[in-house]
Amino acid sequence: MNFQQLRSVREAERCGFNLTEVAAVLHTSQPGVSRQVRELEEELGVELFVRSGKRLLGLTSAGRALLPIIQRVLLDAESLRRAGQELQGRDEGRLSIAATHSQARYALPHVVRDFRQRYPRVTLHLHQGSPRQVAEMLLAGDADIGVATEALAGYGQLVTLPCYRWSHSIVVPPGHPLLSLERPVTLLDLVAFPIITYEVGYTGRSHIDDAFAAAGLRPDVVLTAMDADVIKTYVELEMGVGIVASIAFDEERDTHLHAIDAGHLFQINLTRLGLRRNHWLPGFAYGFIETFVPTLTREAVMAAQDSA
Repeated sequence: MNFQQLRSVREAERCGFNLTEVAAVLHTSQPGVSRQVRELEEELGVELFVRSGKRLLGLTSAGRALLPIIQRVLLDAESLRRAGQELQGRDEGRLSIAATHSQARYALPHVVRDFRQRYPRVTLHLHQGSPRQVAEMLLAGDADIGVATEALAGYGQLVTLPCYRWSHSIVVPPGHPLLSLERPVTLLDLVAFPIITYEVGYTGRSHIDDAFAAAGLRPDVVLTAMDADVIKTYVELEMGVGIVASIAFDEERDTHLHAIDAGHLFQINLTRLGLRRNHWLPGFAYGFIETFVPTLTREAVMAAQDSA
């Protein structure tokens, strides 16, 4: 049994059982991948894949049972390699961050800049996705650190730590009727206009829906997007009132729009940082975390990992 055999199985599942893609990922040939898989199956005494001729169609029941172990062995091997580098005093390597668009676009840029100045020999890889996709990237070992909303806390295999709280803002073009109100905007005020906001599952959308539902109101959501910049673009075209994360509004950049605080309308959101349980992180990963949230020192993060 060797690591190349294990990688062949893992990548076959990741690549949708397309051996040509697996061979490209592993920098080998298709027959080489097939041979590695067959040799591992012979050693284990079970077939891992359902086949049609030479084509892989999916995992067998044995394959589904053994894949998590294979993934864990490969992750542990990578952790061992990184630990060796750190013990040599080498602040170099690769760090993968998975984040939602709002975090990657608005919360992380200065963090990434400061981190790069501190660790110039570390290569950063930034992946974007929904909170669910961020969690899946962490669990699959494709990301070392995840940054998303409260949804990360729903995954028992992850250790999650609170980062900061944030609210939503209403964005409107100049001269909009909501700007002339001499009192705080209400949900009833909002439902009088078409709404442009985030897709379900993104950037606190559930809190927006919950607030309207609790008030017995049904907003006219005419357009949804993952990206606050897209939402603001259509607000500028006067297609509706936008609801975005407050951090997504920049007065200096968004000069053609006005923001109205909506913290009193929708539940406050909590950005969380996620890590795989029992996963070794290099020292520079803790450096990234502390750059993002100064109170999350290496000692604080490790204590949270130990108590999880």
